[in-house]
Amino acid sequence: MKSRKALLKKSQLYLILNQQNKLGKSLEKFCFKLRNSGIDIVQLRVKLGEKKEILKLALKLSAFFAKSQTLFIVNDYIDVALFSNADGVHLGQSDASIKVAREILGKDKIIGISCHSLAQARKAEKEGADYIGIGPIYATPTKPEYRAIGLNTLYRLKDKIKIPYFAIGDIRQGNLKSAALSGARRIAVCRAILKSKNPKLAVIRLKKILKKYDPIGIC
Repeated sequence: MKSRKALLKKSQLYLILNQQNKLGKSLEKFCFKLRNSGIDIVQLRVKLGEKKEILKLALKLSAFFAKSQTLFIVNDYIDVALFSNADGVHLGQSDASIKVAREILGKDKIIGISCHSLAQARKAEKEGADYIGIGPIYATPTKPEYRAIGLNTLYRLKDKIKIPYFAIGDIRQGNLKSAALSGARRIAVCRAILKSKNPKLAVIRLKKILKKYDPIGIC
């Protein structure tokens, strides 16, 4: 059995799968191809669709990643995370509280939350979140309702947040250096991998850049 919290501390690259990109059998095949690519965390993010279909998919992916060192996270749906035996859940600011999620999932599961400011990040850490997604750093069509918070907010998190935090929001090979220089040691991406002609190569290149700016390791 993999140690979820230990794997989280070592994680640098977080992939978000959403309904605009990969679903169903194509998603399963995609995950199979990337199984040993270096992806540390995979999140299933499905905003549209029937809950039973989301659970069905989550069950398949949870069983698949249970045999690997990749963590599997379900976005929003605490019940789906519970019944699929996912490694954890990722919450938004308007979703159920961290306290409620912890009561349902227990102490061993991972609970992450999206934050858009230093104040939200501090609050999340105080309330017991295991990790934070901070962003969007750059404007992104994946989250059009949120304004970009910029690199300054990312820089302000350094030495102020003790739990792992992942910079998110249109981060890709071309701008990762700037994010890394602002303190990002972990990133969450979607299109940078899903839209790549060679997803495995995209993973390798992103991790290479991260390791360049964190030569001694984050764990």
